[in-house]
Amino acid sequence: MTEQRVSDYTTGTDTSAEGRASDAYAGSRQTTEGTVYTVTGGDWDDVLADAAGEERIVMNLGPQHPSTHGVLRLVLELEGETVTQARSVIGYLHTGIEKNVEYRNWTQGVTFVTRTDYLAPLHHETAYCLAVEKLLGVEVPYRAQVARVILMELNRISSHLVALATGGMELGALTGMTAGFREREEVLHLLEFLTGLRMNHAYIRPGGLAQDFPQGAENRIREFLKVMDSRLPDYDKLLTGQPIWRNRLQGIGYLPVDACLALGITGPILRSAGLPWDLRKIEPYSGYEHYKFDVPTSNEADSFARYRLRVEEMHQSLKIIKQGVDFLQPGPVMVEDAKIAWPAQLTIGADGMGNSLEHVRKIMGQSMESLIHHFKLVTEGFQVPAGQVYVPVESPRGELGYHVVSDGGTRPLRVHMREPSFVNLQSMPAMCEGSMVADVIASVASIDPVMGGCDR
Repeated sequence: MTEQRVSDYTTGTDTSAEGRASDAYAGSRQTTEGTVYTVTGGDWDDVLADAAGEERIVMNLGPQHPSTHGVLRLVLELEGETVTQARSVIGYLHTGIEKNVEYRNWTQGVTFVTRTDYLAPLHHETAYCLAVEKLLGVEVPYRAQVARVILMELNRISSHLVALATGGMELGALTGMTAGFREREEVLHLLEFLTGLRMNHAYIRPGGLAQDFPQGAENRIREFLKVMDSRLPDYDKLLTGQPIWRNRLQGIGYLPVDACLALGITGPILRSAGLPWDLRKIEPYSGYEHYKFDVPTSNEADSFARYRLRVEEMHQSLKIIKQGVDFLQPGPVMVEDAKIAWPAQLTIGADGMGNSLEHVRKIMGQSMESLIHHFKLVTEGFQVPAGQVYVPVESPRGELGYHVVSDGGTRPLRVHMREPSFVNLQSMPAMCEGSMVADVIASVASIDPVMGGCDR
């Protein structure tokens, strides 16, 4: 019996085993686990052939290059020093996080999503947990909501500082780079004190938090606020009024509001074009409606406007954190439902991750039923009612949305992220084509893409 050849009804592509093996884009090899297909960028020869015989140069910028924000590859077609065509090539950092989450229980999923955008892990944790909580039909306690807001705003400050520091480094402003990473260390030290880890915290869990803030957290946060209030104005003195910095950014990477809307661009890029779209104001979550803060905008729609906007957003985040510290009240940080409440009832061990010996002795000394319940909750997890939800939050780069599907089991059926780095990177050709090759660096820096979010 001959093998039936299957063709994709939209493209006419041969998708049978024989067809895939001969596909230039997906070469195959046999392994002990079966046939493995390797997808490659097979159109590179076509690009070169298209430019052959003309006064054009095709240049690879990346994926290993100090100006490409991680493993981002830019394929630029040049006439002299003018960019006539720009394409971004992603996929060099793919970790399969979305797929991996399907093979872990709902609580374990947090440890994966936090590693997606490694500059805004707490926003990913919050968005994922809000989606799970929406499926569960539960609302986290008030103290946990306030703590989440404080952590997200701290994370927003640290992310913007990295955007500023790396952008400065790429444009030759090394003092801006050292200052930005110096202030970021202040944020990471505070996050380590509050959550136990500098990055990839897995601190925000479905139903609340892994544990409460340690003693003295309010005082440590207030000390941090004093430090940042004294240091942030220095960036205006160092960079904003600096003629070279202004000339390198003003009028570069122009993207008006209609182009942003056509491409689905959100975050600082959209607000730099004049539209005050911020989900914390438009669709408040985690109690953001109770905080007083402004949404800074600009009408210049260029790289300099995005730089100034991020600096102002850090001031607004400090304002939110100050209010959050005042809002903190004693109380639980996890829902009372014992079928969901692990692991907030445990005492974290010395490694910051597992149970302490004291807590293990307490569980084992209570009853056999208690021990069985704890074992099943840790190994199997809790069940989430069948359904699907989409929950967006405002990350440092724009709208971060989680589409989560449950079939009623103890692990997700599907978790898909609407990641702003991936969407915003579409704006790169519109910003760069027609400009000088040196200005591509400034434009990409103003987008502030994180490749962990693109290649997830």
